[in-house]
Amino acid sequence: MIKDNEVFKIGKLIKPHGIKGEISFAFENDVFDRVDCPYLVCRVDGIFVPFFIEEYRFKGSETALITFEDVDNEEKARRLSGLEVYFPRKYYEEENNDDIEYSWNFFIGFSIVDKTAGKIGIIEEIDDKTLNTLFLIKNGEEEIIVPATEDFIEKVDPKKKIVYVNLPEGLLD
Repeated sequence: MIKDNEVFKIGKLIKPHGIKGEISFAFENDVFDRVDCPYLVCRVDGIFVPFFIEEYRFKGSETALITFEDVDNEEKARRLSGLEVYFPRKYYEEENNDDIEYSWNFFIGFSIVDKTAGKIGIIEEIDDKTLNTLFLIKNGEEEIIVPATEDFIEKVDPKKKIVYVNLPEGLLD
């Protein structure tokens, strides 16, 4: 069974394209094109289900048309419409490439450690509905909000699941 901490969100399935099972896929991260993984994961009725990729083609810089194995008609594709798409962390981490560009959703579940304050907590959620993307961090019962910006991030350790930051003085007050 696939667990929450084993995947990270990369996009959403939109609607069928044509009658042969192809579906529009709006992605925030093109990791599925850069890292060799045979499947993507969708949450269906609360359970993570792998869908094996048959083929895909880009329709734009943030959209692809994708076909999954055993999804071979418009009706089957329609049932997938609206599902969020996730990528397995293990394939992403195996790449072990310093040039990897992480999506913000990749950091959910990571500890955040400040240069001065030490461990702040665990990133529970990413809020990208505002102009500035935010890390929503839990430390016991306390909720802390920190801007998610590359300017504050000093180092990422994906194996230990830690984001090292240098936050401006007073931000945590």
